[in-house]
Amino acid sequence: MTRKFRFGAGGEGNKEEGGARKFVQLAQTAEEYGFDAFAIPDHLGNQVGPLAALGALSQATSTIRLGTSVLANGFRHPAILAKEATTIDVLSKGRLELGIGAGWMKDEFDKAGIEFESPGTRIRRLDEALTILDGLLRGETVDFEGEFYTIKGLEGSPRPRQGPRPPIAVGGGGPRMLKLAAKHADIISIAPMSTPEGKMRLSDMTLDATAAKIDRLREVADSRFDEIELNWTIAVIVITDDRVATAEMALKALDQGYPPNIERDTEFTVDDVLSSPYIAIGSFEEIADQIRHVRERTSMSFVGVFPTQMDAFAPIIPILKGE
Repeated sequence: MTRKFRFGAGGEGNKEEGGARKFVQLAQTAEEYGFDAFAIPDHLGNQVGPLAALGALSQATSTIRLGTSVLANGFRHPAILAKEATTIDVLSKGRLELGIGAGWMKDEFDKAGIEFESPGTRIRRLDEALTILDGLLRGETVDFEGEFYTIKGLEGSPRPRQGPRPPIAVGGGGPRMLKLAAKHADIISIAPMSTPEGKMRLSDMTLDATAAKIDRLREVADSRFDEIELNWTIAVIVITDDRVATAEMALKALDQGYPPNIERDTEFTVDDVLSSPYIAIGSFEEIADQIRHVRERTSMSFVGVFPTQMDAFAPIIPILKGE
């Protein structure tokens, strides 16, 4: 099954983007460019609060879908989150896509005095939260008793605008998170695995590594696989008429430790750079062809970009729209 492309932008409302007031304009610009979705991450640092911001965007935009990428489950109880989420879905007239994950930035948990549990514990906690959210987001009455949460006869309200519930997105790179996402999610964001320090592993950014993840996901999702929309986010976009020279420059930058959020745990070649789903180099048409190739190889069709890349990517949208 080949899904049509969708395109997602996002923002944090931080000082670099112009602050909270400019944040609304950023989402409106994404809507004007033709992006299908606009998502907000969930960190305790320099950014807007995602749920309050989505409430504002529900009134400031009209067609673009609104999401989170992704909420840290440890920051909120699922019963409280369900209330906020269905409210946003009603206010936005059915445009919410709720993204949630296990949480991964230990430093933020530590600063907030929230226990940062082991990876296995965080994943089990998220499993329970997703089970609870599934019921409450449908407006059902939920009874649940688990390791982390106990819900006694709580009815989900307000009832969401979307039926049977707003779509749930889960991001993951490792086998355990992908297995959990296959169980619960409507949208799965395929991300490179990270180190304990939060750096992306270069070895996980190749097309082959990404395709291998999709193969594992297909196995664990079984009959659900065709129902799941697959997403990835392009980290770097460079518009150029010389792809090879630019890729060679990127390799030199890696040699010098840039960007600092990437762990160089393998050797990368020019071909690796030019075929990676997470790097887009070339003319608008060349990048469009690269994205087509990624979809053909992996089944991923929902393309995301970072706020700083939104203007650069906008001309590519009409090339691929409707495909």
